[in-house]
Amino acid sequence: MGKFLYSNARKIYITADCGGSNGYRVKLWKIELQKLANELNMEIHVSHFPPGTSKWNKIEHRMFSFISKNWRGKPLIDKATVVNLIANTKTKKGLEIKAKLDENIYQRGIKISDEELEKVKIRRYKFHGEWNYKINPEIN
Repeated sequence: MGKFLYSNARKIYITADCGGSNGYRVKLWKIELQKLANELNMEIHVSHFPPGTSKWNKIEHRMFSFISKNWRGKPLIDKATVVNLIANTKTKKGLEIKAKLDENIYQRGIKISDEELEKVKIRRYKFHGEWNYKINPEIN
């Protein structure tokens, strides 16, 4: 979605929770970030929120109450309804949300070996390198 708005971007910065599918210990997360960095030919910088601090996520913090107000009293009958209600949320100051239903089917139970993980072009920062790192694209 940001391809047109940020066409001059040279890097991507991601803030992520510490757990779940994008957790700092998840090997598949890093493998998929490497694929994205390669596809976009961009550095991807990642900072994970420390455990128990996902409420610090500014997007969720600033937007969730507006999303809740927007769908209050409306039956959430299917995925399309939920996505449309989220996508039509706007704050009083004009901040808008863009949302799109991801209908891809993803394989479950993918196991990543330590050898595969070692191929990721990751550079950990000095301050909590387990939570703060960048992944460089592979040069072909």
